[in-house]
Amino acid sequence: MKAVVADNLSKIYSGSKKAINRISLTLEQGEIFGFLGPNGAGKTTTIKLLNGMLSPSEGSCRVFDVDPAASPEMVHGMSGVITERAQMYDHLTGLQNLLLFGALFGISKQDSRKRAQELLSMLDLNDAGNKKLGAYSTGMRQRLSLARAMIHKPNILFLDEPTSGLDPESAKRVNQLIWQLARQDGTTVFLCTHQLRYAEEICTCYGLVDQGELLNKGDLNQLRASLSTGFTVTVKADRPPKDMEYTKTGDLLYQLHVSSEQEVAEIARRIVDSGTKLYHISARQLTLEEIYFALIEQRRREGGQQDEYHADSTDQKGYSQHHIQ
Repeated sequence: MKAVVADNLSKIYSGSKKAINRISLTLEQGEIFGFLGPNGAGKTTTIKLLNGMLSPSEGSCRVFDVDPAASPEMVHGMSGVITERAQMYDHLTGLQNLLLFGALFGISKQDSRKRAQELLSMLDLNDAGNKKLGAYSTGMRQRLSLARAMIHKPNILFLDEPTSGLDPESAKRVNQLIWQLARQDGTTVFLCTHQLRYAEEICTCYGLVDQGELLNKGDLNQLRASLSTGFTVTVKADRPPKDMEYTKTGDLLYQLHVSSEQEVAEIARRIVDSGTKLYHISARQLTLEEIYFALIEQRRREGGQQDEYHADSTDQKGYSQHHIQ
């Protein structure tokens, strides 16, 4: 059974504003799916549609073969949701919050307490379990929010910037837990973020979205293949390789494009045989960040649009070459 299926999913708000436009994707169980794009790209609307909080204007979607619009309560029972802002009760302790949400999901008090203690331990919140939420730091609230979303052992987690406000050590713990949930428990993770480098580290597949449209989807190799099958080679040498096209990028630094890693050794050999000193040579493929900008540029060319994501006027989570995280 597929974890998520969206077929030409669209949402049109009043004033004929299309929040998302004909998005189609399929997720397997246990995937860590990165749904990536800036503010206004349609990420939150998509999550609301998949959780039955909104009904589609066109197309359809299913979560573990359940239609969220027809049976939202069934989807809520099998999913956990964290928004960037943790919504819980400040006058209750961390443990009391978890017990409350466990009761709302129909879990016995004994089982809720056992599960809550496990989650508090996994998220390094043991010492804070008996403290009121109002005394929590932003990072502690975010970790407790993740525990709340997992109290009923959901089949799928919808996460919106799960490491926002966390220190590096806490973020590492959260990431390890996400990997454990996917790899050991088979939990599907639908992760929304604007941080492309973070998504590249943790996700197994991606959906790149812009202005409500899905630009491309797939794992990193599939996304790279859709644009380029080659490698970028960086060379530091007294002189560039003879009879090869290159771009000078700095003092004694040159970049070349090749179609396979085997060609890298040939470049090194030619430089050394020419009597030139070779200080460094390395090859890499396109990063997720580079793929996203290439797709934006491709969309701009095909649609004749202005490339707003390369301007300095982008909003705080919009993308530009200066603001990308």
